[in-house]
Amino acid sequence: METVIKLEKIVKNYKVGTQIVRALRSVSLTISKGEYVAIMGASGSGKSTLMNVIGCLDTPTSGTYILSNSDVSHLSDDELAEIRNKEIGFVFQTFNLLPRNTALENVMLPLVYAGIKKQERIMQAEKILAEVGLSDRVEHKPNELSGGQRQRVAVARALVNNPSILLADEPTGNLDSKISEEIMQLFAEIHRKGNTLIVVTHEESIALHAHRIIRLKDGEIESDIVNENPVY
Repeated sequence: METVIKLEKIVKNYKVGTQIVRALRSVSLTISKGEYVAIMGASGSGKSTLMNVIGCLDTPTSGTYILSNSDVSHLSDDELAEIRNKEIGFVFQTFNLLPRNTALENVMLPLVYAGIKKQERIMQAEKILAEVGLSDRVEHKPNELSGGQRQRVAVARALVNNPSILLADEPTGNLDSKISEEIMQLFAEIHRKGNTLIVVTHEESIALHAHRIIRLKDGEIESDIVNENPVY
């Protein structure tokens, strides 16, 4: 299978006052196109740092990161921003929607940055909102939507650029169990369509939807297992 992510001996150190915090300690990892991976770990395990490196939100102190055949280990902030907009769709726990904008306008935002013409932006955004079950909510603002609907808008925005990777950070953290299940069903549909999906979570019940579960502890991979019976 085609490799989309290859991390080799990734180290990430932070300076906190006079102390050096070793957040990632020589992490090596390969993720193939179309995989559905959960990254788990307790607070302080390094999972958020790993997500930031994979998502090109941060660069490693040392090591190599190959994303879709390009070495992105030591790019500038502007270069990383360009890669993010093309290659990675983000879904966050707090939705990160613009409050004064409609669902349609929120979803169109990455296409504005990509320089897509307005009519095409509208068509693409409407199409993806229909795919996540929100074709009747395109003109609603975030405060007129439920938590689950807001997260669906966030998922649509993440997918609108057709990224090679969908990266979700605690995507159900602000949702009740029923709505969480709906969002995980949506992720299952997205994965079935061939998307590469990485979910960062501390919840076992969420991780069990993935086909592969990677556990971090003290900045190192503690285990990396295939989940033979993912929840659907």
